[in-house]
Amino acid sequence: MVADGLRPPRARGAAAVKFVEVGGARLSAIGLGTWQFGSSEWGYGRDYARGEAGAIVRRALELGVNLIDTAEIYGFGRSERIVGEAIRGRRDDVFLATKLFPVGLPFQVAARARGSARRLDVEHLDLYQVHWPSPLFPPGATMPRMRRLVEAGLVGHVGVSNHSLEAWQAAERALGGPVLSNQVLFSLVDRRPERGLLPWAQQQGRVIIAYSPLAQGLLSGKYQKAPPRNFRRVRGTFSAQSREHAQPLVDALGEIGQKMNATRAQVALAWLIRKPNVVVIPGASSVRQLEENVGAADLELSDDDEHRLSALPNGLGG
Repeated sequence: MVADGLRPPRARGAAAVKFVEVGGARLSAIGLGTWQFGSSEWGYGRDYARGEAGAIVRRALELGVNLIDTAEIYGFGRSERIVGEAIRGRRDDVFLATKLFPVGLPFQVAARARGSARRLDVEHLDLYQVHWPSPLFPPGATMPRMRRLVEAGLVGHVGVSNHSLEAWQAAERALGGPVLSNQVLFSLVDRRPERGLLPWAQQQGRVIIAYSPLAQGLLSGKYQKAPPRNFRRVRGTFSAQSREHAQPLVDALGEIGQKMNATRAQVALAWLIRKPNVVVIPGASSVRQLEENVGAADLELSDDDEHRLSALPNGLGG
């Protein structure tokens, strides 16, 4: 079977996985995002959560991936349960990241962390992230409670998600120590993190966790003729105008991939993880797609190819 309109995708083994080491943490450069676990809107079918999702996690661990990211809101706890079952017996091989309920009250932080640990069937969370900045409560109401979780040994590192640079820095001040990571939209289509978040992370020894690194599949090229049939079709990312705007990127990814025996998706992931202090957490609809994603880990883009991709116009990061 030919993937991506090119030759068969590069397959990689555990020895090829690269790691980013910051702040005492060691994260695989390519991780696994599990927001689709336990949710029906992605259109993967009922059997996905029952079998394929767990198989994807187990295969990721076999390939040497250690960063598994979830959240209590994904499937309202179902994603955490699926991940917990899949990593059973392999806890030491996982850097486990989850997130606080986006609209939780500050006094609920400890209870919610314990709830996540219970669903994941683990004694501690390697990374506990504030999912969104609260419009009601300042970091000073939440971060001291996060610090107490670290002091108690329930949490290894504190992170944030969807935070501006100013909000990230405010969270650090309120925590009284490093906020290891910021999980944000980052791809060739949306390069806004390059303008402030990434330089600061590189200077301070923090990490950017890029979610939707393939722009929900737009960069794979498979939606250039028609948008996806699930809920994503109503998003602006997949409008006819957006797909037309992305065509030069999709074409360049295909041309670079052709000469490297790689798919467009692999080239797009390689462009991201070439940047210091960046890890990516693409999702996967199948074990095969997971293997393809991991195959980007040792894809070495030339300076010319990296510059070519960076010079092309993108949707949001201009």
